Amino acid sequence: MISATPTFLAQSLKRFPGDNFAITFAPLSLTDVYQLADDAANGAVVVMSGMVRNNTEGQAVVALEYQAYEPMAIRIFQQIAAEIHRVWAETTHVVIHHRVGRLQVGEISVLVAVGCPHRSEAFAACQYAIDTLKHNAPIWKKEHWADGSSTWVSIGACEQSEENC
Repeated sequence: MISATPTFLAQSLKRFPGDNFAITFAPLSLTDVYQLADDAANGAVVVMSGMVRNNTEGQAVVALEYQAYEPMAIRIFQQIAAEIHRVWAETTHVVIHHRVGRLQVGEISVLVAVGCPHRSEAFAACQYAIDTLKHNAPIWKKEHWADGSSTWVSIGACEQSEENC
């Protein structure tokens, strides 16, 4: 199992030309993210799509609102990618895109794509990326409930309960 804490210094962060990171108000595109991760050297591209669901713990959700500290979040995305390239050295591309703003049920909030020569590495790296993003990136989520109320979800909520992630 890979540690959620990168084992390198942020100052010495190596950049990989095939990687791509974004935080945006615009809707995310599965096709665009897949194409950014695609490469002739890949035997697999694994894409994880996080979506706004209609409930949390049985309570009806009508929308989610995301806010991010963009410079730090992009830096975390870069750290995640650097760790993926260190652990799964044959990785060709890491793509992480996250929405901000108000999203309705069914909209895509995050896309992570990893391209690798082999599927097992692509799956493992993609899971590492989303799990680490959820724990480390300064991205906050506000749930808007059907009754008109709303609640900010703690950035550390993923460490306490996978149900809020």
